[in-house]
Amino acid sequence: MKKIFLLIAVAFSLIVSDASAQKRPGYINPEQPYNTQKQQSKVSFGIRAGVNLADWEGETMQSVQDLVDMSGGSFSQQMRTGFYAGGYVSIPILPGLEIEPGLQYSQKGTVLTGKIPLEQVEFLNTNVTITNKAEYLDMPVLAKVYVGEGFHIFAGPQVSYLLSNKVKAEAGALGFKALNQEFDMKSGFREFDVALTGGLGYKFTNGFNVSAGYDYGLNSIDDNGSFDTFNRVVKASVGFTF
Repeated sequence: MKKIFLLIAVAFSLIVSDASAQKRPGYINPEQPYNTQKQQSKVSFGIRAGVNLADWEGETMQSVQDLVDMSGGSFSQQMRTGFYAGGYVSIPILPGLEIEPGLQYSQKGTVLTGKIPLEQVEFLNTNVTITNKAEYLDMPVLAKVYVGEGFHIFAGPQVSYLLSNKVKAEAGALGFKALNQEFDMKSGFREFDVALTGGLGYKFTNGFNVSAGYDYGLNSIDDNGSFDTFNRVVKASVGFTF
C-alpha cells in the first residue's frame, strides 16, 4: 500500500510540475511542433535588411540590343547590386501560418556596359556604362508557411512606389573618364509597380532569421506603354523578430 501511495504521489507531483511549467512564459513543449509553438505567440514586429540583385526584362532590352547591332557596337546587361531594408509585422493566423505585411526601401534597376563604335577613335577602346538607379518603397503582404523546425516558405503580392529614378552615364578610354553624368529620369516611368514575391527562409528560436527571395514584376515600368519592360529582383536578407 505504501508503494502504491508513493507512486501516486510521484505521478501527481510530476503532473503538477508539468502543468506549472506550461504556464511559465517562454515554455516550449518538446512534443509540440515548432511551427505550432510559434503560432501560439502574439503579434510580433521585426526588421530586415539585405542585398538586391536587380535587372530588367522585356522589349527595352531587345531594342537596345538591335540598335547596338546595327551600329556595330557591343554591350552586355548586368544586374545592379543594391540593398533593401525595412520592417514587418508577423500576425499568427493558424498553426504553421502567418501573414506578414511589410514596408521597405529597395534599390532596383539595371546596368548596361559596352563600347562606342567610333572608327576615328577605335584604338582608344572607348567603354560606356549606363546604370539605371531606381529607388522604390516596397509594400509586400506575405503568407508564411512553416514546413519544419524554423524552415518556412513565403509568397504574396507586392506593391511598390517609385521614389526616384536616375540614369548615370559613364564613358572613358585609356583610364580617363570623358563622361560622368547623372540624369533625373523619373518622368516616363510608372509610379506604382506590382509584383509577385516569394522565397524561403529560416527563423531561429531567438528571433534571428535569414531569407532568400525573388520579385517578379507584373506590370511594365514604362508609363507610356511604349515598351513592355519589367522589374526582376533576386534578394537575400537577415532579420530579427522581436
